[in-house]
Amino acid sequence: MLENLPVAAAAFAVLAGLVHVYIFVLESLRWTAPATRRTFGTSEDEALATRSMAYNQGWYNLFLAVGAIGGAVLALGADGSAAVAGSSILLFATGSMVAAALVLVTSDSTKLRAGSVQGFFPLIAIVLALLLG
Repeated sequence: MLENLPVAAAAFAVLAGLVHVYIFVLESLRWTAPATRRTFGTSEDEALATRSMAYNQGWYNLFLAVGAIGGAVLALGADGSAAVAGSSILLFATGSMVAAALVLVTSDSTKLRAGSVQGFFPLIAIVLALLLG
């Protein structure tokens, strides 16, 4: 199953990775910017107080993005055990993205939209990989 990752699954994993790169930029590089504060609904004081936490969290998002995108590239661009490794990395990264989205939504029901943005593409990638792979 993991030897032949469907291109559609890889495409959704890459989309998920790009969303998480964007989240990295917001959290780690632009956390205190007015536009980012509006996006997350935080005041300037809140943003300043949570800057270190957001910086760290942003890097987690970047690492997940690297796993999803790198896994997709490896799965589609290699053969045999390397392709299986790429698919495994992709599934681990996208599974972690979905789990993080669920944690976000279950910890604060007002974060349903954010959790949906964070979890939709990786969930589709997982479903396609498991159903079509």
